[in-house]
Amino acid sequence: MADEAYDSNALRETIADMGAEAVIPSNRSRRIIIPHDERIYKHRNRIERCFNRMKHFQRFATRYDRRTIHFEGFIYLVAAMIWLR
Repeated sequence: MADEAYDSNALRETIADMGAEAVIPSNRSRRIIIPHDERIYKHRNRIERCFNRMKHFQRFATRYDRRTIHFEGFIYLVAAMIWLR
């Protein structure tokens, strides 16, 4: 899932080579509109809002932890704190 600013044939080909489906709305300047799944694209907003809330925690934004397991644990902690608000 990506914003319409990432609408390019090269990116769509790269995503297709990975075996995934590109859910990118077509740019206004594109002559032939490529359809995308609106229902799936709406979830992009929820994911972006979640990451923006997580970035309010300085430790998450600057990634102080050296080990991946510690950083992943902090992600779970932040997600629980956001969920409990």
